[in-house]
Amino acid sequence: MTLNRRHFLASSAGLVAAAGFGGLGTNRAFAQNAPVYKPEEGASLRLLRWVPFVAGEEAAWLENTRKFTEATGVQVRIDKESWEDVRPKAAVAANIGSGPDMVMSWFDDPQQYPDKLVDLTELGEYLGSAHGGWYPGLEGYAKRDGKFIALPLCAIGNAIVYRDSHMKAAGFNEFPKDTAGFLELCKALQAKGTPAGFPHGKAVGDGNNYAHWLLWSHGGKMIDEGGNVVLNSPETLAAVRYAQELYKTFIPGTESWQDVNNNRAFLAGQVSLTANGVSVYYAAIKDPAMKEIAEDMRSVNLPIGPVGESVELHQASTLSIFKHTKYPEAAKAYLQFMYQADNMNDWIEGASAYCCQPLKAFASNPVWTSNPIHEAYAKASASLRPNGYAGPLGTASAATMADYVLVDMFATAVTGQMSPEDAIAQAERRALRYYRV
Repeated sequence: MTLNRRHFLASSAGLVAAAGFGGLGTNRAFAQNAPVYKPEEGASLRLLRWVPFVAGEEAAWLENTRKFTEATGVQVRIDKESWEDVRPKAAVAANIGSGPDMVMSWFDDPQQYPDKLVDLTELGEYLGSAHGGWYPGLEGYAKRDGKFIALPLCAIGNAIVYRDSHMKAAGFNEFPKDTAGFLELCKALQAKGTPAGFPHGKAVGDGNNYAHWLLWSHGGKMIDEGGNVVLNSPETLAAVRYAQELYKTFIPGTESWQDVNNNRAFLAGQVSLTANGVSVYYAAIKDPAMKEIAEDMRSVNLPIGPVGESVELHQASTLSIFKHTKYPEAAKAYLQFMYQADNMNDWIEGASAYCCQPLKAFASNPVWTSNPIHEAYAKASASLRPNGYAGPLGTASAATMADYVLVDMFATAVTGQMSPEDAIAQAERRALRYYRV
């Protein structure tokens, strides 16, 4: 379903928010209580966002943006940067007080500069009430001291993608559910000349997802509930030693991989198994030359380790408004418009299971049951564990991730630059610099 254009255009720009932001499938009482944001006269906006991996996701976002401009007259310029570049560019804009009005950022990046962001508590609480509540993991990334400093946008699910025929040729009829069996599968794939590959480079998404899964699946954690650094533990050592054994089965060069490299290696037939978003599947099906890979591809959640439960990071994205914007009301109106039920559903569907909804009311979007390959990605928002686990999110957790402390710990150990013990000790020292601030 689409927005009723006449309904929007019949309202003044100042009344658009109240008239239209209830959305399809939203309780009318909540719609009537929606906050009203009147765009400033002559307002225009600029959004900094990450480069899309799924064309349909960007197309849906741009179409919703076009509808917002049509309804309000507010022009919105959208700047795209690589995943690795969004974080530093947003931090510079926040600290110098100039640049984009809004940013689509990663993980707990907003926690690095909360005093530079517009308070979105009114809007965040309204949207949560109107759409079944926020998923707790995503909500944690967007809140500081009980207030919304950003709006949760999505979880980009991370799951194993593999070649079914290659797994069977290696002697496995079913994908292993635990880390011990997974290691044996990777050894068998390497022996068959169809190896696995996971990034040990500074990949914002895939590198962090892999490193955190390694740590958490073995019961390790960087921070305890009291905010103390507890990385140097027997569980962490077990995780590093396991990573060393897995790394021996990988295609060479994964220590330099960024977020695009594992996609490319899988689609080029260089690896038969990696972890990625569903984007790698859609890249395959749109290319006739990759028909065999697409038909042979399967997805599954990451194996369960000694900890005994599924523990996954998943890429998390948020939307923030910088305090330096000249048009805070227009920016709030834009965000409110993008979360309207029909707009959000259009975006989730356009993303083809790449972006998992931030609000529980959108879990019924038909995209999740439209293709079996989507199943492993459907619960990303519900199952994700925040990167600061098990301590509170804040400046220290954001800075530790931005500095790739955990990623580097595994990389230096698996490549032999340091012993496991020295790699852990170095990571502990780096983390303490942030957590002692």
